[in-house]
Amino acid sequence: MAATAAETRERVGKALEILGQGLPAFITRECQAAYGDDWLKQVTYGFRDNQLPKQGPDGTVRWDVHPQLNILWEHWNNVFSRTLGPGERTLVSELRSVRNRWAHQEPFTLDEVYRALDSMRMLLNAVSAGELASQIDAERKAVLAEMTAEQASTSGTRQAMLIPLAGQPGSNLRPWRETVTPHPDVASGRYQVAEFVASLGDVYRGTATDEYRDPAAFFARTFLTGGLTQLLASALRRLSGQSADPVVELQTNFGGGKTHSLLALYHLFSGTPTAQLPGIVPMLQAAGVAQPPKARRAVLVGFELSPGQASTKPDGTVIHTMWGELAWQLHGAEGYTLVEGADRAGVSPGAEMLRELFTRAAPSLVLIDE
Repeated sequence: MAATAAETRERVGKALEILGQGLPAFITRECQAAYGDDWLKQVTYGFRDNQLPKQGPDGTVRWDVHPQLNILWEHWNNVFSRTLGPGERTLVSELRSVRNRWAHQEPFTLDEVYRALDSMRMLLNAVSAGELASQIDAERKAVLAEMTAEQASTSGTRQAMLIPLAGQPGSNLRPWRETVTPHPDVASGRYQVAEFVASLGDVYRGTATDEYRDPAAFFARTFLTGGLTQLLASALRRLSGQSADPVVELQTNFGGGKTHSLLALYHLFSGTPTAQLPGIVPMLQAAGVAQPPKARRAVLVGFELSPGQASTKPDGTVIHTMWGELAWQLHGAEGYTLVEGADRAGVSPGAEMLRELFTRAAPSLVLIDE
């Protein structure tokens, strides 16, 4: 059943509340650094009383998301452009429009809800409110599952309209349930579409479901299409020292399998014995490779990298930019020392330094998702 206008508005409203909880710490820190202790008076000059932050009985500060988004927008050049980029400014502009539509009781389609939640998730990640971004992401995946189910239902109805049945099926035609056995989770009703939304970041962190996290389970449930086989074979040849493209850009429509292809590359070079990876042995033979080389792997997921907040690794290394993240993932603390100066300065380390990093970390596989 399609979501009603009231239901989609409610989803947007709840997500806006979460967004409003994640922005104040960032706004406070950046405005205080730019304007001093009197920052609140400066950025809220002309605001109505109901637009100002208020302290609740439990001591927590409550602040509506509307004035927060306005502050981000109006003080961008003087304050927030120092830590956020043009992409985040676009998100702020978009979310101001979303909030205004919500406040004026305008309806939202599921597609629009998904887009709004995705933008909120990316903005929260950018201001280092990762826990709240995860809450938004869970709802975003639920919306995606509904969109997928709705699309499948619509497609089935359309197909039934276009291809009317002509008479009764032949008596020798076996029922589909006797020809194709559903997977146990489908047959038992435990199948959840949202659980099968691939996330490269979750796999890297080890928090994904087994279907994506475990290499053997992943390949057992993956159909190796011609395109995917060609991609994996090319990577095998390249990392084995043969001639093949060093950089591959995947361009697909939404749901076209880009993240799934990246996961296949990630697992193929995980060091898992090939005997445990269904369908891989014939590919190795076709590529002329005996075994996939054990490669150093780096995963960079754009919306999970904060441009304004450093991160501390388990060994104590403090990372400031994606260049530092790349170097640390490929070669640990030793790799990070190569780019440390550039990482602390927030600039690119340059081609020569990166060449040295990749030489030390060879063979290496770098996977980049948006």
